[in-house]
Amino acid sequence: MTTFLFIPGLVSDARVWKPLAAALAGRGPVIHADVTRDDDIRDMAARLLDETEGDLIPIGHSMGGRVAMEMAHQAKQRIRALILANTGHAPLQEGELPKRQAKIDLGHRNMEHLTREWLPPMLAPGREKDDALFADLVQMVISAGPDVHETQIRALIGRPDAAVYLPDLEMPILLVTGAQDSWSPELQHREIASLTQDAEVHVIDGAGHFLPVEQPGKLAAVMIGWLDRQGFGVDPDEMATS
Repeated sequence: MTTFLFIPGLVSDARVWKPLAAALAGRGPVIHADVTRDDDIRDMAARLLDETEGDLIPIGHSMGGRVAMEMAHQAKQRIRALILANTGHAPLQEGELPKRQAKIDLGHRNMEHLTREWLPPMLAPGREKDDALFADLVQMVISAGPDVHETQIRALIGRPDAAVYLPDLEMPILLVTGAQDSWSPELQHREIASLTQDAEVHVIDGAGHFLPVEQPGKLAAVMIGWLDRQGFGVDPDEMATS
């Protein structure tokens, strides 16, 4: 049986993937990953592989997508497919380090200030006016706290260059991003697809970097349609007991 492993991104938790996890009910076991304990993408991937068993379909958002790709690199015999949302593949870029350090410092000074500065550009224009959505995301980021924020930023600073190993991945890959995601835009996902053997790219309008909570229904439809085309349908055992 294949397990769906939902991996959140930076200062995020299971609530980012909650609607999508519910949409996949009946297709196999679902696990929500904890990526708060390691300051290296490679170690995050290794821990998740150690803490799970059998075949996996990692479903990663943002930083979680990088962890999912690294899992496929470390144990491609266990990874049946990858679903990657709002993610990237490149290593640390020139001029990025001081910006990352500034965010770490701000988080330790005032996590709420960091949250309210960082979140709005992560959403499609105007979505910060959705009070319920924005309040939930603010609470999620603040609850992660400055130490987890720093740990995960350190992991992103030292992230591997996935372009080195992407051509070796043979499993099918679904890449999805928001049309208004300026942080992880469509071009970035098409670059990843161009490096892989079997990838499909979808762009969903009305969503920025937090696509899974901005447009969960549209993303669920894309994911389910793709899983069906790849042959990952409803679990026969689930059908027999329903």
